Amino acid sequence: MSKFDTITTDRLAIRTLDMRDRDVFFEYRSMPEVSKYQSWRPKEINEVEKFIAANRAVVPNTGGSWLQLAVCLKNGQLVGDIGVHFVDDDYQIEIGYTLSPEFQGKGYASEAVRAVIDYLFTGLRKHRITGSVDPDNAKSIKLLENLGFRKEAHFVKSYRLNDQWYDDCVYAILADEWK
Repeated sequence: MSKFDTITTDRLAIRTLDMRDRDVFFEYRSMPEVSKYQSWRPKEINEVEKFIAANRAVVPNTGGSWLQLAVCLKNGQLVGDIGVHFVDDDYQIEIGYTLSPEFQGKGYASEAVRAVIDYLFTGLRKHRITGSVDPDNAKSIKLLENLGFRKEAHFVKSYRLNDQWYDDCVYAILADEWK
């Protein structure tokens, strides 16, 4: 199995999510305010254990795979996660991100997403990165726009969650647009 390189920033270490993250990951991912815009909300710890075990088996940079990365403070404390979907073998990525509420508003999400995007464009030589976001998720939209993403699409009632239809917006950035 190939491994994902740890990415470090001034305040963070970003690495593959693993079992040491289980309890904290479960704690914030099960919060209604965190899962409001997400399709997965674990109800029991064993769901998280299965998710992490499957994540550990992912070969990074393989078309069609999803890899969940742990966003940690330098002391190792998990504060959030970033999902990386390797859409195809060569060029396109989809990202998603989640931050524990107690760590929101401190710039960690922006710092982590910026570092991962930089790694994907410069380290892995990807061509295009997208992010799918609920149009009501203003914080997520602001993060993407601040990083230089542009809105490419607004799909009306395009996905179903908890017996309700929701809109979906797609934001994107190309490697040659990345600063």
